[in-house]
Amino acid sequence: MKYLLYACLAYSASCFSQDMPQLEHAISAVNADKTLLTDIELIDDQLVAVGKHGVVITSNDAQSWQQASVPTQVLLTAVDFYNKHLGWACGHDATIINTTDAGKTWQLQQALPDMDKPCLDILFTSEKHGYAVGAYGMFFETQDGGQKWQKRFLDSLLFEEDRAYLNELKKSDPEGYEYETASILPHFNRIVKTNDRLILVGEMGLMAESFDNGGTWQRLEEIYMGSFFTFASTADQSQGEDLVAGLRGNIFTRQAGSEQWQQIHTDNFATVNSAINYNNEWLLFANSGVIFHIKNDELTEEQMDDGKSLLDGVVFQNKLIMASEDGIKVKELNP
Repeated sequence: MKYLLYACLAYSASCFSQDMPQLEHAISAVNADKTLLTDIELIDDQLVAVGKHGVVITSNDAQSWQQASVPTQVLLTAVDFYNKHLGWACGHDATIINTTDAGKTWQLQQALPDMDKPCLDILFTSEKHGYAVGAYGMFFETQDGGQKWQKRFLDSLLFEEDRAYLNELKKSDPEGYEYETASILPHFNRIVKTNDRLILVGEMGLMAESFDNGGTWQRLEEIYMGSFFTFASTADQSQGEDLVAGLRGNIFTRQAGSEQWQQIHTDNFATVNSAINYNNEWLLFANSGVIFHIKNDELTEEQMDDGKSLLDGVVFQNKLIMASEDGIKVKELNP
């Protein structure tokens, strides 16, 4: 999604019509794979992508796509599958939906239009335990597969002066405290599980980690004060590496377990939306149809002909299958 595109999609409901009834089903579209798609996931041999007006599409070959039955028309921003059958997606109005049949049909678990905040990412670490994060420090947690979602305020991620201010406000002005906590934290853009920790990244250079499956969080030292939109890791490999990237082509890597980040320099300011590792090479999907390639700390880039922003991608049958502002894009990978 990003930047002007991401800001529009994620933070402003006025960019696309979101005034349709929450409980109506997604619009049936003949070319659902040509609409704005924000996230894509590969589960075994099935692709699942989500996007505008509650669209969820699935495919087993990346050529023919089937639109799922979905009980919402809000913009969906992220999708996560725990196994082949069990998955969740989230989007505007803190909406969360769930599937138990590999994405064919979906049920509504949460919709909070009065909150007027988008959920931006969702992650399950077991069949029952999951997180949904989003704008202005939105953080929901479930222990029962999403039947109930509890809102949490991660005060450990506040700057010290903000924490002191809120503690005083909580005593003197409870109503003011509730108002301030609704917007004092930065946007949480991505939550990721590595082999031994959870990572949260977001606005204002936010990076935080949890070593107890989200029970407690510690804010990491800032390396960049702009927004991060993606974090990826190969920490489960013997020579693992972390990557974080975001606004205006800012990309950083480090050896897993190290605290020293190295900036990967580029003259291309395309905002990076997501990243994957394939054959020991990082592939970063960015605005304006840019794909960054990083191998052995060397960066190259390629440009998609249509210049449409690329929001996410997966490797399937030696092809890159990408979710973009103009639907599914397919690119052959070099052998």
